[in-house]
Amino acid sequence: MTAHLISVIGSSPGVGKSTLCRAVAEWLTGVGAAVDHFEEPDILTRPAFRAVAEEFADGAGVVRPATLVACTRAYVAESLRAGRDYLVTDALLPFIPSLVAWGHDEETLVHVVEELARAVEPAQVTVVYVHDDPATALRRAIEREGGAWGDWYVRKLADSPGTRAVHDLASAADHLRFEADLTRRILEGSPWRLVTVDVGTLDAGEAAAHTRRRLTNVLGLPVQATVPDQ
Repeated sequence: MTAHLISVIGSSPGVGKSTLCRAVAEWLTGVGAAVDHFEEPDILTRPAFRAVAEEFADGAGVVRPATLVACTRAYVAESLRAGRDYLVTDALLPFIPSLVAWGHDEETLVHVVEELARAVEPAQVTVVYVHDDPATALRRAIEREGGAWGDWYVRKLADSPGTRAVHDLASAADHLRFEADLTRRILEGSPWRLVTVDVGTLDAGEAAAHTRRRLTNVLGLPVQATVPDQ
Protein backbone atom coordinates (compact mmCIF):
# COMPACT_ATOMS: atom_id res chain seq x y z
CA MET A 1 0.00 0.00 0.00
CA THR A 2 1.26 3.48 -0.85
CA ALA A 3 1.93 5.70 2.15
CA HIS A 4 0.08 9.01 2.20
CA LEU A 5 0.73 12.24 4.04
CA ILE A 6 -2.45 14.26 4.51
CA SER A 7 -1.57 17.77 5.63
CA VAL A 8 -4.53 19.72 7.04
CA ILE A 9 -3.87 23.46 7.02
CA GLY A 10 -6.12 26.49 7.50
CA SER A 11 -6.45 29.98 6.09
CA SER A 12 -6.91 31.51 9.54
CA PRO A 13 -7.20 30.70 13.24
CA GLY A 14 -10.77 29.75 14.04
CA VAL A 15 -11.36 27.96 10.75
CA GLY A 16 -11.71 24.51 12.34
CA LYS A 17 -8.46 23.02 11.05
CA SER A 18 -7.52 21.01 14.16
CA THR A 19 -11.04 19.65 14.59
CA LEU A 20 -11.11 18.53 10.96
CA CYS A 21 -7.62 17.01 11.18
CA ARG A 22 -8.69 14.95 14.19
CA ALA A 23 -11.83 13.80 12.36
CA VAL A 24 -9.79 12.67 9.34
CA ALA A 25 -7.38 10.73 11.56
CA GLU A 26 -10.23 9.05 13.43
CA TRP A 27 -12.01 8.16 10.19
CA LEU A 28 -8.96 6.50 8.64
CA THR A 29 -8.16 4.68 11.88
CA GLY A 30 -11.77 3.50 11.97
CA VAL A 31 -11.51 1.87 8.54
CA GLY A 32 -8.46 -0.12 9.63
CA ALA A 33 -5.53 1.99 8.40
CA ALA A 34 -2.33 2.48 10.40
CA VAL A 35 -2.47 6.22 11.12
CA ASP A 36 -0.14 8.71 12.76
CA HIS A 37 -2.06 11.80 13.92
CA PHE A 38 0.53 14.59 14.11
CA GLU A 39 -1.01 17.37 16.20
CA GLU A 40 0.13 20.98 15.85
CA PRO A 41 2.15 21.14 19.13
CA ASP A 42 4.00 17.92 18.15
CA ILE A 43 6.47 19.91 16.06
CA LEU A 44 8.17 20.98 19.30
CA THR A 45 8.03 17.56 20.99
CA ARG A 46 8.50 14.79 18.39
CA PRO A 47 12.06 13.34 18.30
CA ALA A 48 12.29 13.82 14.52
CA PHE A 49 11.75 17.56 15.03
CA ARG A 50 14.24 18.01 17.87
CA ALA A 51 16.35 20.37 15.76
CA VAL A 52 13.28 22.52 15.07
CA ALA A 53 12.54 22.79 18.80
CA GLU A 54 16.17 23.71 19.53
CA GLU A 55 16.35 26.40 16.84
CA PHE A 56 12.95 27.75 17.83
CA ALA A 57 14.13 28.16 21.41
CA ASP A 58 17.59 29.53 20.57
CA GLY A 59 16.52 31.78 17.69
CA ALA A 60 13.66 33.69 19.33
CA GLY A 61 11.01 31.63 17.56
CA VAL A 62 12.72 31.43 14.15
CA VAL A 63 13.72 28.21 12.36
CA ARG A 64 15.81 27.87 9.20
CA PRO A 65 13.96 26.43 6.17
CA ALA A 66 16.70 23.79 5.77
CA THR A 67 15.98 22.56 9.29
CA LEU A 68 12.25 22.26 8.57
CA VAL A 69 13.03 20.22 5.45
CA ALA A 70 15.55 17.94 7.18
CA CYS A 71 13.24 17.24 10.12
CA THR A 72 10.28 16.57 7.83
CA ARG A 73 12.42 14.08 5.91
CA ALA A 74 13.33 12.36 9.17
CA TYR A 75 9.71 12.25 10.35
CA VAL A 76 8.41 10.70 7.13
CA ALA A 77 11.24 8.14 6.97
CA GLU A 78 10.63 7.19 10.61
CA SER A 79 6.89 6.82 10.00
CA LEU A 80 7.38 4.68 6.90
CA ARG A 81 9.74 2.37 8.79
CA ALA A 82 7.02 2.02 11.43
CA GLY A 83 4.59 0.85 8.75
CA ARG A 84 2.20 3.80 8.83
CA ASP A 85 -0.31 3.98 5.98
CA TYR A 86 -1.37 7.58 6.61
CA LEU A 87 0.35 10.52 8.27
CA VAL A 88 -2.42 12.99 9.10
CA THR A 89 -0.75 16.23 10.12
CA ASP A 90 -2.12 19.42 11.65
CA ALA A 91 -0.49 22.61 10.27
CA LEU A 92 2.70 20.87 9.18
CA LEU A 93 3.48 21.08 5.45
CA PRO A 94 4.22 23.48 3.84
CA PHE A 95 4.96 25.90 6.76
CA ILE A 96 3.84 28.96 4.77
CA PRO A 97 2.48 31.09 7.68
CA SER A 98 5.70 30.66 9.66
CA LEU A 99 7.98 31.28 6.68
CA VAL A 100 6.04 34.43 5.75
CA ALA A 101 6.18 35.70 9.33
CA TRP A 102 9.94 35.10 9.40
CA GLY A 103 10.32 37.36 6.37
CA HIS A 104 10.84 34.91 3.49
CA ASP A 105 9.66 35.93 0.03
CA GLU A 106 7.58 33.94 -2.46
CA GLU A 107 10.61 32.72 -4.39
CA THR A 108 12.03 31.20 -1.22
CA LEU A 109 8.69 29.61 -0.34
CA VAL A 110 8.48 27.97 -3.76
CA HIS A 111 12.00 26.61 -3.29
CA VAL A 112 11.14 25.26 0.18
CA VAL A 113 8.08 23.46 -1.18
CA GLU A 114 10.23 21.93 -3.93
CA GLU A 115 12.67 20.70 -1.28
CA LEU A 116 9.84 19.36 0.87
CA ALA A 117 8.37 17.51 -2.11
CA ARG A 118 11.65 15.64 -2.48
CA ALA A 119 12.03 15.14 1.27
CA VAL A 120 8.71 13.30 1.73
CA GLU A 121 9.23 10.78 -1.07
CA PRO A 122 7.97 8.12 -1.53
CA ALA A 123 4.92 9.23 0.48
CA GLN A 124 2.19 10.87 -1.58
CA VAL A 125 0.99 14.22 -0.28
CA THR A 126 -2.53 15.60 -0.20
CA VAL A 127 -3.04 19.05 1.31
CA VAL A 128 -6.48 19.71 2.79
CA TYR A 129 -6.82 23.49 2.84
CA VAL A 130 -9.60 24.64 5.16
CA HIS A 131 -10.76 28.10 4.14
CA ASP A 132 -13.15 30.74 5.43
CA ASP A 133 -13.29 34.53 5.36
CA PRO A 134 -10.49 35.59 7.75
CA ALA A 135 -12.54 38.24 9.56
CA THR A 136 -15.28 35.68 10.23
CA ALA A 137 -12.80 33.03 11.36
CA LEU A 138 -10.93 35.45 13.64
CA ARG A 139 -14.21 36.43 15.31
CA ARG A 140 -14.92 32.75 15.86
CA ALA A 141 -11.46 32.24 17.38
CA ILE A 142 -11.95 35.19 19.75
CA GLU A 143 -15.38 33.89 20.80
CA ARG A 144 -13.71 30.58 21.63
CA GLU A 145 -10.47 31.84 23.20
CA GLY A 146 -11.44 35.25 24.59
CA GLY A 147 -10.47 38.83 23.81
CA ALA A 148 -6.98 38.46 25.29
CA TRP A 149 -6.23 35.89 22.61
CA GLY A 150 -7.06 38.41 19.88
CA ASP A 151 -4.64 40.91 21.42
CA TRP A 152 -1.95 38.23 21.63
CA TYR A 153 -2.46 37.20 18.01
CA VAL A 154 -2.14 40.77 16.73
CA ARG A 155 1.03 41.29 18.81
CA LYS A 156 2.47 38.02 17.53
CA LEU A 157 2.09 39.12 13.91
CA ALA A 158 3.20 42.71 14.61
CA ASP A 159 6.40 41.46 16.26
CA SER A 160 7.41 39.22 13.33
CA PRO A 161 9.62 40.53 10.48
CA GLY A 162 7.29 39.53 7.64
CA THR A 163 4.02 40.66 9.23
CA ARG A 164 4.94 43.94 10.93
CA ALA A 165 2.24 45.83 9.01
CA VAL A 166 -0.39 44.14 11.21
CA HIS A 167 -1.62 46.45 13.98
CA ASP A 168 -5.20 45.37 14.65
CA LEU A 169 -7.69 42.64 13.77
CA ALA A 170 -8.70 44.31 10.50
CA SER A 171 -5.09 44.42 9.25
CA ALA A 172 -4.59 40.87 10.52
CA ALA A 173 -7.53 39.78 8.34
CA ASP A 174 -6.04 41.65 5.38
CA HIS A 175 -2.74 39.84 5.87
CA LEU A 176 -4.50 36.48 6.08
CA ARG A 177 -6.28 37.19 2.78
CA PHE A 178 -2.92 37.92 1.16
CA GLU A 179 -1.49 34.74 2.70
CA ALA A 180 -4.44 32.68 1.44
CA ASP A 181 -3.83 33.82 -2.14
CA LEU A 182 -0.11 33.09 -1.75
CA THR A 183 -0.77 29.64 -0.29
CA ARG A 184 -3.13 28.63 -3.07
CA ARG A 185 -0.75 29.91 -5.75
CA ILE A 186 2.19 27.97 -4.33
CA LEU A 187 0.21 24.78 -3.74
CA GLU A 188 -1.29 24.84 -7.23
CA GLY A 189 2.25 24.95 -8.60
CA SER A 190 3.40 22.06 -6.44
CA PRO A 191 3.25 18.32 -7.25
CA TRP A 192 0.87 17.75 -4.35
CA ARG A 193 -2.86 17.14 -4.57
CA LEU A 194 -4.93 19.98 -3.15
CA VAL A 195 -8.37 19.57 -1.56
CA THR A 196 -9.90 22.93 -0.65
CA VAL A 197 -12.68 22.88 1.93
CA ASP A 198 -14.57 26.19 2.04
CA VAL A 199 -16.28 25.83 5.38
CA GLY A 200 -18.48 28.94 5.19
CA THR A 201 -21.60 28.04 7.14
CA LEU A 202 -20.71 24.36 7.54
CA ASP A 203 -20.54 23.02 11.08
CA ALA A 204 -17.75 20.66 12.15
CA GLY A 205 -19.72 17.52 11.27
CA GLU A 206 -20.67 18.78 7.82
CA ALA A 207 -17.08 19.84 7.09
CA ALA A 208 -15.80 16.41 8.15
CA ALA A 209 -18.37 14.58 6.01
CA HIS A 210 -17.54 16.74 2.99
CA THR A 211 -13.81 16.13 3.48
CA ARG A 212 -14.27 12.38 3.83
CA ARG A 213 -16.13 12.26 0.52
CA ARG A 214 -13.45 14.32 -1.23
CA LEU A 215 -10.60 12.26 0.20
CA THR A 216 -12.32 8.97 -0.63
CA ASN A 217 -12.21 10.03 -4.28
CA VAL A 218 -8.74 11.61 -4.25
CA LEU A 219 -7.10 8.70 -2.42
CA GLY A 220 -8.90 6.05 -4.45
CA LEU A 221 -10.49 4.46 -1.38
CA PRO A 222 -13.45 2.10 -1.73
CA VAL A 223 -16.75 3.90 -1.25
CA GLN A 224 -17.44 1.61 1.73
CA ALA A 225 -14.59 3.40 3.54
CA THR A 226 -16.71 6.52 3.84
CA VAL A 227 -18.25 6.59 7.30
CA PRO A 228 -21.95 7.51 7.08
CA ASP A 229 -22.73 11.10 8.01
CA GLN A 230 -23.67 11.52 11.65
